[in-house]
Amino acid sequence: QVQLVESGGGLVQAGGSLRLSCAASGRTFSSYAMGWFRQAPGKEREFVAVISRSGGITLYANSVKGRFTISRDNAKNTVFLQMNSLKPEDTADYSCAAGSWNMVLGRGGIAMDSWGKGTLVTVSS
Repeated sequence: QVQLVESGGGLVQAGGSLRLSCAASGRTFSSYAMGWFRQAPGKEREFVAVISRSGGITLYANSVKGRFTISRDNAKNTVFLQMNSLKPEDTADYSCAAGSWNMVLGRGGIAMDSWGKGTLVTVSS
């Protein structure tokens, strides 16, 4: 497994932007698909975005498509989530995860087995 540490969360007004980072330990970062998930208070954790091992293919939840961008830097063992045009409903604890992704199956092919502790994003109206 790989150890993951998120950063970059905070308080932002609606319409603003934040960039989350997730630093991974170990030498095998490039062998993992990486994902971002979020959990709002009182709700179940939900998928946000996933990126393939090379970074060439991405998939987004419909709720964030066109506003969020996932990217990765395999040389720095880091995955990012650029969040623009933030809405109050984006308020949640955001976690990154590492695992596998069978892209043929789309979202159903995502299997994450290492998780960070999360970073809180609060969007005020």
